[in-house]
Amino acid sequence: MQSRPQSPQGTWLRAIAGAVALLLTAPASLAQQPGSDDAAQQAFNNSCRTCHSVKEGDNRLGPNLNKIVGRKAGSLPDYNYSSSMKEAGFVWDQDKLTRFMVKPDEVVSGNKMQPYGGVSAEEAAKVVAYLQAASR
Repeated sequence: MQSRPQSPQGTWLRAIAGAVALLLTAPASLAQQPGSDDAAQQAFNNSCRTCHSVKEGDNRLGPNLNKIVGRKAGSLPDYNYSSSMKEAGFVWDQDKLTRFMVKPDEVVSGNKMQPYGGVSAEEAAKVVAYLQAASR
């Protein structure tokens, strides 16, 4: 909880510090927590639902995220990805998704995802857990 507004630089530094702390200290099972809990769904709703759906075939401003873990980046046939996303050459895993939500351009430079202020690494891990649970 914040008692005063953060400057953009302060918010940015806090997000980076959170991502580094999560990647270095969190157990690997963090992103594997049950995604059906309210906090995980709320994290998805707050950060992703405006542009993305978890329903297969339901592409919006962003592609649907159904079964995103294990899917090749930029591979849905019915979504118009940026050329950089189509050519990314990797498969989404928990770590890549978490890092992409925190800082998209560091994972895929030139992607079409519009900056929305980013999410903390902790919130991103909750979103990944939700996406995995919702895709079963």
